[in-house]
Amino acid sequence: MTSAWLLPEHIADVLPSEARRIEELRRSLLDAARSYGYELVMPPLLEYLESLLSGTGRELDLRTFKLVDQLSGRTMGVRADTTPQVARIDAHLLNRQGVTRLCYCGPVLHTRPSGLHATREPLQFGAEIYGHAGLEADLESQELALEALRAVGIGRLTLDMADARIVHGLLAGVTADAATLEEVYSCLAAKDAARLAEITADFPAASREGLAALIGLYGGPEVLDEAAQVLPARPGIQAALADLRWLVEHVGRAHPDVRLSVDLADLSGYAYYSGPRFAVYAEGWADSLVRGGRYDEVGAVFGRRRPAVGFSADLKELVRLARVDGTRAAIRAPWGEDAALRAAIRRLREQGETVVCVLPGHEHEIEEFACDRELVQAQGQWVVRAL
Repeated sequence: MTSAWLLPEHIADVLPSEARRIEELRRSLLDAARSYGYELVMPPLLEYLESLLSGTGRELDLRTFKLVDQLSGRTMGVRADTTPQVARIDAHLLNRQGVTRLCYCGPVLHTRPSGLHATREPLQFGAEIYGHAGLEADLESQELALEALRAVGIGRLTLDMADARIVHGLLAGVTADAATLEEVYSCLAAKDAARLAEITADFPAASREGLAALIGLYGGPEVLDEAAQVLPARPGIQAALADLRWLVEHVGRAHPDVRLSVDLADLSGYAYYSGPRFAVYAEGWADSLVRGGRYDEVGAVFGRRRPAVGFSADLKELVRLARVDGTRAAIRAPWGEDAALRAAIRRLREQGETVVCVLPGHEHEIEEFACDRELVQAQGQWVVRAL
């Protein structure tokens, strides 16, 4: 018999010390987004499945828990990614004509963990900008991601760039079923040149050779010049390379301490990306901390195709690197029925102080809060003194 207290695999409680750190991290990231003018939204945890998954691709479908709504009989899904929901909010609830900046922070649920030690219940923070098709929005998204990480003490960052249009351009005119294309994407992500050569053997020469070249097109920004020489001179591909050059130049100028890299075969993430993509890494940390990019098609299913750029991150991952301890200086106070004591405690709390009352019989226990002061009686008055 399974113990009642056991949780499912890759699902865990967040205990007080870590929960405090995560909450401080959440506040810092939301404050960073607000400083750029992003407005907070709180989408529901579950929706009808077609709203959650339309236009998002097979990967998100496989990661989404599904259930039947007992009220309507329709299939619902527990969100595995918040971006489709925010696109729905922008398209139908806000319906603004100009630029809209939205941010969010809440749990998502995955059917399988993304890695050996990953949680299936990430706490996803994200920021998205709708309504501007120019690269200025892409640049803003990348800069906000970098500055938000810096704000929580994560440094030595690498910004890695790619563009979904390059692979789309190489596959233009290729006749292949969805399973074959899925395997092409997998081979590119894994940099499996041998298997890629096998499955693209019947592709047109320009597509086959271009896809093969992509596997080696990673490194510093100079990769973009090499790509211009070896990839077909198709308009979409050339436009993508030009946009990446512009972004590299501007990010490099504003953030000289950030290492810039390019990996044109990077297709990890959800299928709705339609243009420049990026990931942010920290030195000594194998997985990306942030992933984002342009996804202009994500709102089309809601009847309103709007330019869109954004990124997201898992706070449960970020907290391992962020320099936030979550501790807060507190005042220790005795418990008592004395009216003056209770009034003094109320006043301190109204002033924003944390006051921990020591309950009778627990005077020698170690508190979770860092009490650096205590409330004591001196000359008939309750006063705060340092410990």
